[in-house]
Amino acid sequence: MEEIAPGFRFYPTEEELVSFYLRSQLELEKLETINRVIPPVQIYQFEPWQLPKQCGELCQGDTEQWFFFVPKKENEARRGRPNRTTATGYWKATGSPSHVHAADGKSIGVKRSMVFYKGKAGSGRKTKWKMNEYTAIVQDSNTTVPKVRKFSLGSVYTGAY
Repeated sequence: MEEIAPGFRFYPTEEELVSFYLRSQLELEKLETINRVIPPVQIYQFEPWQLPKQCGELCQGDTEQWFFFVPKKENEARRGRPNRTTATGYWKATGSPSHVHAADGKSIGVKRSMVFYKGKAGSGRKTKWKMNEYTAIVQDSNTTVPKVRKFSLGSVYTGAY
C-alpha cells in the first residue's frame, strides 16, 4: 500500500460522488484507482458494523464514514424493488428522495437516506447506523427518459450528521 499523507481524509461532495466516482464506475473508467477508495461490495450481505472492515484500502483509518459501490441485482436495475435486508435486520428508507445537482443546477443523481433497524420489518429496533444511497441519472440520447444504472453508491456512517 502506498504511503498516505498524515491527516488525509476522503471527504467528497455529493456532486463529486455522483458526477465523478459513480459515473466512472458505471462507465468502467479508472476502476483500479477508484476501487482502492470506494470498493464494490454487496453491502446487504453484511451487518452495518461489519462494513468498516470492507472499505477501500485508502480509507481504512476513517472512523466516521465509509463508501461502497453497491452492485444492483438484475431486477433492481430494471426498476424493481430493492431488497435491503441483512441477516439481523433491514435498511429502511426515511423521508423523500432528494436530487443531487451539478454546479450548473442540472439534476445528476438521486439521494435516498436510510436507517438500519435490527429485527423484522414492523417490529425492528432503530439503530445508530445510517446510509445515504446515491443513484446516477443518465439521460438516454434516444429518449427523454432518464435511465437508472446497475450500481449505486452507499455512504454508511454512525450517529447524526
